[in-house]
Amino acid sequence: MESKNRGDLVINGLGSSNGGQFNLVSLNGRGTINNDIDCNVLDSNGTGFLKGNVKATKAKVNGTARFEGSIEAEKLQVEGTAKIEGNLFVKQLKVSGKTAVGGKVKSEEIRLRGIFSVGEDCEVERFKGKYRFTIGGLLNADQVDVEIYGDCRAKEIGGQTITVKQHTGSFIGTLFKPFYKTQLEVDLIEGDKIYLENTSAKVVRGNQVRIGANCQIGIVEYSEEFSQDKHAVIDDVRQV
Repeated sequence: MESKNRGDLVINGLGSSNGGQFNLVSLNGRGTINNDIDCNVLDSNGTGFLKGNVKATKAKVNGTARFEGSIEAEKLQVEGTAKIEGNLFVKQLKVSGKTAVGGKVKSEEIRLRGIFSVGEDCEVERFKGKYRFTIGGLLNADQVDVEIYGDCRAKEIGGQTITVKQHTGSFIGTLFKPFYKTQLEVDLIEGDKIYLENTSAKVVRGNQVRIGANCQIGIVEYSEEFSQDKHAVIDDVRQV
């Protein structure tokens, strides 16, 4: 992205801008951008309101930011809270706070250590999730690696390698475990190599399928290998 002839937009305290093209956009305090922005770096601290679409090389949210449009970026890092009402197209997404996307997500890599929700489909090459997520449509990834800390949901999950494990937790987490739900709920899981723990699914379909502890599965369809933990419940198993 060309940045030689671009200025910086810095809002400290209370301020607003009509948008445009910038090298750096820094929102400190309570900043509002009323139209589209195209920038090299977006750094949102405090409270940011972005009413248009955002195109950036790198974007970071440390405080609270609300995006009324869509985001297109190389990298997006959320350490605070980000609400994106449109779509999210990003090569690399890291969430250690809370991120909600109203539309769809397309990415090469998503690393989640917080709360993540997507209204529609989520298409990604590598999805590594710790803590909680909700996908309103299909989570489609080459590699899905999930460690469950709380309630996780998806309409469908598809991929080559799908691994879902229960977080072992600390002493405090073990102490309060009866008071909150730690499970993945999904209608359909389909992949080549599947290993599941703490999962409730209507249908699981794959080549190599291992159903671990605390799973409740309606139908399992496998073509090569199958195994079931003694603490898993499966209504029907079919080799196809």
